[in-house]
Amino acid sequence: MSRVASTSAPQGAMIPERHPKAPPIGSQIPSHFGHCFGCGELHPTGLHLVAHAGNGVDLTAEFTVTENHQGAPGLAHGGLLSLAFDEALGKLMWLLRAPAVTARLETDFLRPVPMGSTLHISARITGQVSRKVYCEAEGRLNSVDGELAVKAAALFVIVPMNHFLDNAPKEYLEYISKHPELLAFVDPEFEINP
Repeated sequence: MSRVASTSAPQGAMIPERHPKAPPIGSQIPSHFGHCFGCGELHPTGLHLVAHAGNGVDLTAEFTVTENHQGAPGLAHGGLLSLAFDEALGKLMWLLRAPAVTARLETDFLRPVPMGSTLHISARITGQVSRKVYCEAEGRLNSVDGELAVKAAALFVIVPMNHFLDNAPKEYLEYISKHPELLAFVDPEFEINP
């Protein structure tokens, strides 16, 4: 059996510098794809998670639990809460201007998240070693100072942009070719030729 990757930054891991062309402090971090279930504004039943860049390699995010996000009656589905944290932690990569994939995600559910409540997430990068980026987050109910409901930690691995483009549907490639600003966080000279 192979060893499971840790979500804790190893000793000696460095906190990466915020990229000079990262989204400005306090600005909304864009959705990488309008139909993304986590952050896409075009997905009819998605989380519609909205994130804002923090001062360093950190951010805040929030989403409101609707009837479409229930597991048990009246409560957010645990898998959807994990999705919200995967999305928030993944948006940290915009601050590095690096495409990355989730290698491991750990989620601790501390209390129920009721339908109609808004989960306020704060996320930060805790270290980087080569292509591995370590992150953690916590979610509080109904305000930034509300009750702690969920905690998460993740390991992301920086990958080449072709990892996404080689698997993208033709429609997506056409969409981003008309919206090159969606890829500006990766490389301003990156060209798409669908």
